[in-house]
Amino acid sequence: MPLLVMKFGGTSVADIDRIANAARKVQREVERGYDVIAIVSAMSGKTNELVGWVEGTSRLYDAREYDAVVASGENVTAGLMALRLQELGVPARSWQGWQVPINTTAQHGAARFVTIPRDNIDAKFAEGMKVAVVAGFQGIAPDGRVTTLGRGGSDTTAVAFAAAFGAERCDIYTDVDGIYTTDPRIARKARKLDKIAFEEMLELASLGAKVLQTRSVELAMRYNVRLRVLSSFEDTDETSGTLVCDEDEIMESKVVSGVAYSRDEAKITLVTVEDRPGISAAIFQPLADGGVNVDMIVQNISERDYENHPGAVTDMTFSCPINQVERAKKAMEDARASGAIAYDELVVDDDVAKVSVVGIGMRSHAGVAARMFKALADENINIKVIATSEIKISVLIDRRYMELAVQALHDAFQLERA
Repeated sequence: MPLLVMKFGGTSVADIDRIANAARKVQREVERGYDVIAIVSAMSGKTNELVGWVEGTSRLYDAREYDAVVASGENVTAGLMALRLQELGVPARSWQGWQVPINTTAQHGAARFVTIPRDNIDAKFAEGMKVAVVAGFQGIAPDGRVTTLGRGGSDTTAVAFAAAFGAERCDIYTDVDGIYTTDPRIARKARKLDKIAFEEMLELASLGAKVLQTRSVELAMRYNVRLRVLSSFEDTDETSGTLVCDEDEIMESKVVSGVAYSRDEAKITLVTVEDRPGISAAIFQPLADGGVNVDMIVQNISERDYENHPGAVTDMTFSCPINQVERAKKAMEDARASGAIAYDELVVDDDVAKVSVVGIGMRSHAGVAARMFKALADENINIKVIATSEIKISVLIDRRYMELAVQALHDAFQLERA
């Protein structure tokens, strides 16, 4: 039988009524002739509640026991979904990570997939099971302990199952009806996309779009798993939602497909760093060791003579998530104390936002940067840092101008037009 993977997020299974609604969507796909693997998240808010219980019990908790507690939310949902499907006359069975088994690394709280053997689930399909309801977000380490995959882990679970089982498609049911050219709450003219390329979705996800988790898109691109994002709360058909696919399936790409933003950014500048071979490694290795996720990097070179340090010096600027600023400062201060680097001052600007335009059409069209910068200039928005790749341009700007910038760029590239 053709196989479909269907993933339901926390808001889609937030209570018994919503679980019943999700079960009816699974039932319809079974009636269309599919075997289904349904990946479910914990009910909305339950994971946070479980995390709170752990933190309230043990301040310096054992990561293995944290995973054992936090993974239980998905187990409850899987059992309830299987029961509801059985009530609808659909042969269904729930599966926890160890029962599949979903083999992962032993990195508790942020495990990664190793293998997903098909034998156990395939055997049950052969016996007449029509739906395997699998608890997302979890797996089993080599020592037999339960692991969890980190935030967005159920999305990644769904894509991994679609790849392992050769599914026709992986449908991600959520609280939005697809992927938009930008956040509709900011730009009233935002338009739902029918299709978007893996690379574009990966950039949008990494730049702040919250619809899909970055790791899930990376996995889908690697194994060419066709993803469809659609609403749990609307009637859907084969044309609903947004299809995330290989760019070869998209007949004609717009130059820019979307505008992404992230308001939780900070800009850090090391003033008067010695300009010599190896200085970048000396700066960014301690940041990496400290778990700081550095994004945009700019080096400003100047020639200045100092009484105690004649020669070339440079200012090094980089951005990172605002909640990692203290880690970044400590890493730099420790590096200076050890003599690995020297700088006069560390300056933090935590009142910035990142705004980006993304599109695979940028590969073959000139003038995108000029149009972007002009749109921002017309609104009197100053650019602090610029970073580019083959299919994106990102800028750091003052946070108070973020929404204005998103609207201006959406209009400048006429993204409301299909």
